[in-house]
Order: sequence, then structure tokens, then C-alpha cells
Amino acid sequence: MPIEVGRPAPDFLLKDQNNQEVRLGNFRGRKAVLLVFYPLAFSRRCHGELTEIQQNLDGYANDRVQVLTLSVDSVYSHKVWAEQEGFAFPLLADFWPHGEVARAYGVFNEDSGFANRGTFLVDRAGTIRFAEMAGPGESRDQSAWRAALAAVEA
Repeated sequence: MPIEVGRPAPDFLLKDQNNQEVRLGNFRGRKAVLLVFYPLAFSRRCHGELTEIQQNLDGYANDRVQVLTLSVDSVYSHKVWAEQEGFAFPLLADFWPHGEVARAYGVFNEDSGFANRGTFLVDRAGTIRFAEMAGPGESRDQSAWRAALAAVEA
């Protein structure tokens, strides 16, 4: 089960596609953070979701919010995928220890070895304000993310 709304968001330190360290706690007091877990790079459904983020990036990466996407893929896979697709937001590698952050958020799929489609909105104080999880073959509705962002900003 995904971590519940109202709980503190587990902090983490992961590397993005440019091999730069990103710590969730560094956004505390500055921005809300939308965490988007996805199963694997280069898959069709994941591509569609991340493309939609890129197409609406102004709503997900601005002075009030930062989007961070996470999968168990390596930094190197993320680098190639980001360059190929023009993704201009952090793709974080939850590669080793394998799926540790996905486990902390309750979205790691032990049978498959990758994260389910978990989405979490962490407010500026570090508290989870929105949480959802869909299975690997299920789509997410990003309008729910935008509504959660609007509620946190209100």
C-alpha cells in the first residue's frame, strides 16, 4: 500500500539523468514536490505519461512546485531516454539499492522488480498531500495531479 496522505514524506538522495544528486529534503520550505514513480524507461505507457509532463512542464516545474520522476532504471538509461525524448525534468534512478525509495513509498512491485505507477504530492513542509497508485498496465489521470497542486497552492 502506498504511504498515506498526512504522513511525512520519506527523504531520499538519488541521482538524476545527468548524474547529479537530488535530495527531496532540499525542497522543504521552498517548493512542493510532485513525485511520479513509473515502472521502466522506454516503455510505451511510461513514455506517454512523461511526454504529457513535458508538454505541461510549466505547471509541474516552476517557482511553487518541482516534478521528480523515479524508476529503477540506471542513470545511463535515463540519460539516453531524456536526450532522445527531450525530457527537461529530473529522471531519478532508484537503481541501487534496487527500488529502495519505491519501497519507502509503498509502490515497489516485488513480483516485477520495479515500481508501480505511484504519484505523491509533497507540500513545502514535507507532508504527503496527495497519493495514488496504479498497476503497471494502468494509466493515471494527470488532471488529478493538477487538482492536488491547485489545492496545495490555495
